[in-house]
Amino acid sequence: MKLAEALILRADCQKKIAQLRQRLSRSARVQEGEHPPENPQALLSELENNIVELTNLVQRINKTNSNTALSSGTLSDALAQRDTLGLKCSVLSGLIQNASIVSTRYSQSEVKLVSTVDIAALQRQIDSLAREHRLLASQIQQLNWAVELEDL
Repeated sequence: MKLAEALILRADCQKKIAQLRQRLSRSARVQEGEHPPENPQALLSELENNIVELTNLVQRINKTNSNTALSSGTLSDALAQRDTLGLKCSVLSGLIQNASIVSTRYSQSEVKLVSTVDIAALQRQIDSLAREHRLLASQIQQLNWAVELEDL
């Protein structure tokens, strides 16, 4: 199985666990004398099976990511770098948004707000980071479909 397939299975498993959580919640309490919509014990058993499957997938994915070499380290390193590039872009975009807010003044006595950052320079930095993020994400995606998932 390819790493990308395991990532899809992991996402499916996480969705299934979220659905089981909701179903368990609906079946947790009923009016006295009534029956729950589903058997909570059966749902708990299904939840346990899904959690075991998710644990196995995550362990295998992590092992594969750690053992897959990339030009600048491992796939795990590239994933961390991709995530932090995205985080930095997000923070800088928020900064630009806050610095760009134009306040209207109705008289000279009202407080005038001015930007404390160079918005154009920040935007150039975001553009560069976004380009780097896209290239790295593309490289990761290619590897995901090329690399076989490792066994435990």
